Amino acid sequence: MPAQDRSFDEDDGFSGESSQGIDEPDGLLSRDLEGPAGHAAGGAPQPPPDTYWALSRTPLTSLAFTLPLVMAYEGGVLLLGRGAPRNGADVWLRQLLDALGFGGYFLLPLLTIVGLLAWHHVEHDRWRFSPVVLAGMCLECLILAAVLVGLARLQSRLWPLDVGAGVAAFGARFIGFCGAGLYEEVLFRLLLLPAVGWVIARLGATPPAAAAWAVLTTSVLFAAAHYVGPLGDTFDLHSFAFRTLAGLFFAILFFVRGFGIAAGTHAVYDMIVGFR
Repeated sequence: MPAQDRSFDEDDGFSGESSQGIDEPDGLLSRDLEGPAGHAAGGAPQPPPDTYWALSRTPLTSLAFTLPLVMAYEGGVLLLGRGAPRNGADVWLRQLLDALGFGGYFLLPLLTIVGLLAWHHVEHDRWRFSPVVLAGMCLECLILAAVLVGLARLQSRLWPLDVGAGVAAFGARFIGFCGAGLYEEVLFRLLLLPAVGWVIARLGATPPAAAAWAVLTTSVLFAAAHYVGPLGDTFDLHSFAFRTLAGLFFAILFFVRGFGIAAGTHAVYDMIVGFR
């Protein structure tokens, strides 16, 4: 997220989700708390009602909605070759897979797709999605991204940020923004947020406290990650504060509206800021 000419994840982002996320062993942020697609009192999962708010939160709809980001980023990286703007979260996740002995180029996007399909299966949601819902999600992401832009401008009035001029080509920047919206949300919200919440819950925290600390911790990590590595920004307290705020914003979206809306809003925000 930008402090300078880059949006806060243009080349060095991260990601993560599971609206179910932090709730496995202790019911932390259970579906009863999260929204309409909850469980019955006896514990049997109930399919979500056919409303926009419920359908847009399902993993299958999130997959259908974010698949264009996967295709745009992975396809763009292949087309641009060595000069492509690799997203930091993408690089880190691939390095982890390499360290585990899994080095296939398409393994990461494949795991992302399979993970969302498996999550959908575990939730016992019906296997359907609506193009009308996908169109509504596009509009919702635009509105939410505009809200975050408004927060950025409000902070800049109270605590000015040093924003420079962008120099990267349009196509390369667009690919970077798609990758940031996708893989930063995969890493920070889909993977780290539930994991951190689970650890904190194991340490004895109540489910609400574990969820709150997980959101705060992963938001700080999200902000700090933009200053790591050769493509990272020079640390600046002003931009760090806003990136932490943005991390909180995306984490709340992840819990309340699901992975698709969080990833889409992230990508749209970056594009609004990066192409202005």
